[in-house]
Amino acid sequence: MSKTRFLDQALFASVAQKAAQSPRGRQHHNFHEMDDPCHRMAVGLQPETYIPPHRHQALDKAETLIVLKGKLGLLIFDETGAVTDKRVLELGGDCLGVDLPPGTFHGLVVLEPDSAMFECKAGPYRPVADGDMASWAPREGEPEVAAYQAWMRSQFD
Repeated sequence: MSKTRFLDQALFASVAQKAAQSPRGRQHHNFHEMDDPCHRMAVGLQPETYIPPHRHQALDKAETLIVLKGKLGLLIFDETGAVTDKRVLELGGDCLGVDLPPGTFHGLVVLEPDSAMFECKAGPYRPVADGDMASWAPREGEPEVAAYQAWMRSQFD
């Protein structure tokens, strides 16, 4: 049996600090084992992180995101890359989270340094398949990322 773990300010500060030190600008703190049926994690996020538009097509891969600290911009896309919905997710704001059904293209942009979110989805872990990455958006590490990420951020100006 695992021990009780709390989602507290010390955890948020830790994942934010580790995200700031990470080349990818984000850090996961798993509350689960990789083969567990339910994956639960705190994710520290910095503004430079790029979370490309993607979806989880498997019927068991609904995803719930809840802001624990800071501010995120959530974009929902159709199959062609057109934005169909967008929300600022912010603790203490109008909307602090989202429950995404399987097959929904979505992307996040970090609007405030040292942000953190809680993510929950079905396990076991499966990497996002090539077919689940948006063909109309650059992949992490590609030269077009900076311009696309700036466009994503501009949706919340």
